[in-house]
Amino acid sequence: MERGKISSIQMAIMMNPAILATVLMLVPAITAKHAKQDLWLSPIWASVTGFIVVYIAYRLHKLYPKETLIQFSERILGKIIGKIIAACYLLYYLHLTGIIIREYGEFVSGTFLHLTPMVVVLGSMVAVSAFAVYGGLEVIGRCSEIIVPVVLLLYLTIFILLFKDLDINHMFPLLENGLKPSLLGSVVPQSWFSEYIVISFFLPYLTDQEKGLKWGMLSVFSVMFIMVITNFMTLLLLGKLNSVVTYPVMIAARYISIADFFEHLEAVVMAIWVAGAFVKITVFYYALVLGMAQWLKLSDFRPLVLPTGLLLILMGKWSAANLQELAHFLSSTAPFYLLTFQLCLPVIMLFIALVKNRSKQKKGKTAG
Repeated sequence: MERGKISSIQMAIMMNPAILATVLMLVPAITAKHAKQDLWLSPIWASVTGFIVVYIAYRLHKLYPKETLIQFSERILGKIIGKIIAACYLLYYLHLTGIIIREYGEFVSGTFLHLTPMVVVLGSMVAVSAFAVYGGLEVIGRCSEIIVPVVLLLYLTIFILLFKDLDINHMFPLLENGLKPSLLGSVVPQSWFSEYIVISFFLPYLTDQEKGLKWGMLSVFSVMFIMVITNFMTLLLLGKLNSVVTYPVMIAARYISIADFFEHLEAVVMAIWVAGAFVKITVFYYALVLGMAQWLKLSDFRPLVLPTGLLLILMGKWSAANLQELAHFLSSTAPFYLLTFQLCLPVIMLFIALVKNRSKQKKGKTAG
């Protein structure tokens, strides 16, 4: 099925843009509507979900070390129910990946390629991602190793150039209404943190599986840290405007002007977004085709790459009528929808798996 191997560090590097690519563009504005000047605290509370999900994924992996989420669902829940739940996960990942592709398409079409048909924008990214997915897990891991450091360096450069325009007064009064606003603001980003359950598709293929939990947790921490810094910087720059603009980071980049020469760095944000979105789409695209191949008991996932890519383009096109509808879905329905599949069901499966494991141990002692 998948003969490639990656290290736990590569997995952590892959997961960084797999979470951040979409969250950094859309979520600061959504969070600001609830948390106001405390929006920089919300990722800290939201990251708790990420730590829990990584722990659950690793515990399930320890119980079924050679199997992915699709495979051990059947082992835990029984042949019929497990098969149905696995099919639900595949449909979920088809829809989720389509939404991710649409988020990418809306940003590119809305800010840069206004006259380019949406299907062309979506199709071009899916085509590039399909090449990486077809190459397998090692190719995705190596692409991430090249892309992520460059993206982080560009991101850091933007923050440094914005430093002179920051106003510390925008963060006050601190905790004006207590913790409640920042906790409400964490509801949406925690659904993004729950996407860490996708590591259950990668843990069986790690060369150093014993370090999977450690690097998974470090990945969650790094994502939380970058989200806190991003929210903090956009708050100090935009203040109350954070909640009314769609892409705060893009607006922030337009503030950069040095000697009336070094300015209009929107293209840098575009490069960050496209590179990060490529990794994110590729990660979820790969998990989808690998899971489909395992559900269908195929010996190789590669024949599914092209037809699945076509489905993803259609799903991306049909997932929302426009940006407003997509933003409404992400801020209202998505947190509950994502947490159902990425937190609630894994918790239930882990509980059942632990009960089954204990009953087997008791039977073994009784037989002994």
